[in-house]
Amino acid sequence: MLAREDARFYEHKGIDWRGILRALVRDITSGSAKEGASSITQQLARNSLPLGGRTLSRKILEAMVALRIERQFTKQQILELYINRIYFGNGCYGVETASQAYFGKSASKLNLPEAALLAGLIRGPNRFSQLRNPEGARIQRNIVLDRMVALKKLSTAEAEDAKRAKITPHPKRMPFIQENYAMDAVQRDLNLLLTQDQIDNGGLSIYTTLDPAVQSSAQDALETQLTKIEHQSNFHHPLKANYKPPENGEGDSAMPYLEGAVVLIDNASGGIRALVGGRDYAQSKFNRALTPANRQVGSAFKPFVYTIAFNHGLLPGAAISDGPIRPGEIEGAGSWSPANSDGTYGGIMPCSYGLIHSRNTMSVRVGQFAGLDAVQKVANDLGVSQNIPSGPAIYIGSFETNLKALTAAYSVFPNAGLRKQAYIIERIDNQQHKPIYRTAHISVPTLDPSAAWMTSQLMEEVLTKGTAASARSLGFRLPAAGKTGTTNDYKDAWFVGYTSTLTCGVWVGFDQPTTIVPHGYGAALALPVWTQVMNKAAQHYPAEPLQPSMPIQHATVCSISNQLATTGCTAAESAYDIDLPADKVPTAACQVHGGSQWPFAQQVPGLPQKAANFPGRLFKSFRRLFGGR
Repeated sequence: MLAREDARFYEHKGIDWRGILRALVRDITSGSAKEGASSITQQLARNSLPLGGRTLSRKILEAMVALRIERQFTKQQILELYINRIYFGNGCYGVETASQAYFGKSASKLNLPEAALLAGLIRGPNRFSQLRNPEGARIQRNIVLDRMVALKKLSTAEAEDAKRAKITPHPKRMPFIQENYAMDAVQRDLNLLLTQDQIDNGGLSIYTTLDPAVQSSAQDALETQLTKIEHQSNFHHPLKANYKPPENGEGDSAMPYLEGAVVLIDNASGGIRALVGGRDYAQSKFNRALTPANRQVGSAFKPFVYTIAFNHGLLPGAAISDGPIRPGEIEGAGSWSPANSDGTYGGIMPCSYGLIHSRNTMSVRVGQFAGLDAVQKVANDLGVSQNIPSGPAIYIGSFETNLKALTAAYSVFPNAGLRKQAYIIERIDNQQHKPIYRTAHISVPTLDPSAAWMTSQLMEEVLTKGTAASARSLGFRLPAAGKTGTTNDYKDAWFVGYTSTLTCGVWVGFDQPTTIVPHGYGAALALPVWTQVMNKAAQHYPAEPLQPSMPIQHATVCSISNQLATTGCTAAESAYDIDLPADKVPTAACQVHGGSQWPFAQQVPGLPQKAANFPGRLFKSFRRLFGGR
């Protein structure tokens, strides 16, 4: 393998300058870039981190990472990391897996021609597979043997004997899950849960939460939708069907074609039923469902902002301005004045309208009511982001997270405010079939249950008359709730939603952020994947109507004061009827319009005087909601 890939591995410090010069001369004399010159350390850097496409800047970044790897690890450690994760075709990652798959024996038992054949696979693992292209595999094996002779690692006679050897493969059928992103997620958790010795010794039985049928349907749904997007007349990017991996085997760590990801979580347990981190694991091992694949979350974060505001006393029918935000209006934001995504503005609207139709101006004003510190705290508590920036732009999702974290956060809504830790490994048994690990099933109260239910009701309307109303035309009829997300310049499209049993998140975008299509909203790009996945999953996880976990009470309240309506509110046409969680029903009459309490306004005896305790703060906040200061 060293002869094939990096003969000077033990001599250089991460970059083989002599090899680069030799390759450059050959490329110039041949008139094309036929020879690569990446060291094994550079290849390890490329295979481990998303460094970008085949560009000069990527090569420079790759080289700098390689130098850092060389400082942090010994040559033996680098070699071990490389040979244990490199792709050998047919879903085989690592030399031991490849040896077992192709020859039915451990890598330590390989003879010279077999070892040379595996080394020959590295630059074209699928193209030169012994199982698919025996002649191509033989040619590559012989090239490796000749190279070993040239490097004086082998005599000519030994090489000729090895070339004459007939190799009879004894392939073992690899389980299909070996080749997908879910297996990558399992491996990541294994590395955290077990010691390296435990992993290396083998013989473990690992029980995951994955549902093969749901996993397969998620993969199919993502590929079907992304292919459909690629064939739209306004899509002007490379197609996956036209992508050809580089012949020198270097590969791209950032795919040039449209990518996506899907995560599906069981509400009752937190177990991950499906995880898809891209379209083709053989072409790109970068898992877009997990960190460090963080992307700007956009409007998909808004439900959490509204939930906090509801917990602080705001009600869904509260009157809020949808008008432009004036420079200086938002506290601590200077001249920042975000616009609505469609460029239009309305007048005074119910608070619910802002979430159902994803209005940025209304959501920022709701965020002001919720409070910056409270929003930051909830984002951290939910695990959405550990480094959320400090500024009101977070109210409309101007920060990054990954799909698994966001999907897990959304599962608090069907779980009455409880955050259940998402996990993929249920149990690990040792060689004696005794458990050495069981998941802890951690649940933490994170959101107020009543406020979460109020937001959930609005997200049900997102799917019937809001930004995701097209779900019905896509054949989705299940009782569900969710929220679209679209980022600046339409670079990221999200949809995250849930039924009573499952929470599912979908992301669509490019590895190197760029506009997908003009006006490419989450409802158009990500929602179709979500509806397909959830419809299919409902066959195994039936969806029941979403129900509150607390008593609900009818009330007549004032949209201006957020307190119980009076006859003055009725005269001012600000009174409206609403069903609320009992602990969110105001306990004081409106102090804005005067008059006697409206006879149908319900007052719950013995509840905390929440509304009555903050009239000053409430009125100040409503001035902001109306666009005042």
